[in-house]
Amino acid sequence: MSNESEADADDVEEGADEATEAGLQDGDVIKLAYTARTVEDGSLVDTTDEEVAEDEGVDTEQQEFGPRTIVLGEGHIFPDVEEDITGKEVGDEGTVTIAAVDAFGEYDEEQVRTISKDKIPEDDRYPGAHVQIENEQGHVETIIGGRARVDFNHPLAGEDVEYEYEIVAEVTDREEKAQGIIQMMLDMELDLWFETETVEEEQLVESDDEDDEESEPEYETVEVEKDTLYIEATPQLTMNQQWMMGKQQIAQQLTQLLGVDRIIVQEEIGGGGMGMPGMMGGMGGGPGGADLEEALEDADVDAEEIVDEIDGAEE
Repeated sequence: MSNESEADADDVEEGADEATEAGLQDGDVIKLAYTARTVEDGSLVDTTDEEVAEDEGVDTEQQEFGPRTIVLGEGHIFPDVEEDITGKEVGDEGTVTIAAVDAFGEYDEEQVRTISKDKIPEDDRYPGAHVQIENEQGHVETIIGGRARVDFNHPLAGEDVEYEYEIVAEVTDREEKAQGIIQMMLDMELDLWFETETVEEEQLVESDDEDDEESEPEYETVEVEKDTLYIEATPQLTMNQQWMMGKQQIAQQLTQLLGVDRIIVQEEIGGGGMGMPGMMGGMGGGPGGADLEEALEDADVDAEEIVDEIDGAEE
């Protein structure tokens, strides 16, 4: 093959590679509008459209609607839909039919089991009730005597699903991206921001002496830049069940998806009642007493009046 032919072949190969990588790819954050229905009878499975939900009799007061933020390649939507979106552009639309086995699973007759009705809470002992028994979700089919027939299949098991979607936007702003991912994971909005900071770290000093294996390792203090995501903790966050059970995993996902070096969740304590910020270290007497007097002066509080009030209360 001539050099010219080889060059042409290389150009074709490069063009093919560029075509493959064109459009949206794994790791991209997008806003997606969609409506999913069962293929057999068109029952609504999920939607981001409030009007569609209202038409189907869904209580729209209990949830928010609008395009959802997702990260491609992270399993936030059905794999078949992700595959269809990959390579497309903002504004593109599509319709994907997902087989039951890839949606909510095939219907399994063995998952319909007879159990003692005593395992079901009294308020849920009626046909059609949704119950949780030994960490399994199911719904009651019948109750006869002391026995209950419970179906532990997913309510949509055996149903093919048609998924219509529109790619509304690609999220590129870092704070908006972080906010969208947190909203998706925890269903809440939090105050957050990014900062690049210089911090000191201890790093191992590599020895040039290969024979000096028994010597103690040496460390040196170096300054390094850290790209940091700060998240302001709220009572809602600290009490959030998903956060309490999986904060390490969530932080790890955020670190990878946002490309930051670390995440700092900070909590503000104080700001109400009798407390004054910065006084906790000086409340135990000793050297802290001077700090307390200065704090009282700064706050325009007469220390002698406070003592007189305390003595009066004791009398």
